Amino acid sequence: MTSDVRAMTHEELMAMPVTVDLETANRALGIGRTTGYGLAKRQQYPVRLLPHSRGYRVSRYDLLRHLGVSSDEDGTNAGAA
Repeated sequence: MTSDVRAMTHEELMAMPVTVDLETANRALGIGRTTGYGLAKRQQYPVRLLPHSRGYRVSRYDLLRHLGVSSDEDGTNAGAA
């Protein structure tokens, strides 16, 4: 069985809101829906999960950090000397 997960582009990663749903986080990490939800259920998701309603949210900061995208690239360190 092959994975149909389409990786996010750099532009898509930078355009994400402050928090995203688990589906979006799965796509950013390049993992499938079933695997992502299974990891979350077993509390083994690769980044911190934020409980939300009856599901989870993931912060953009945690995703970018896990993926190795520097803060300079996402604008959070703008103007720092």
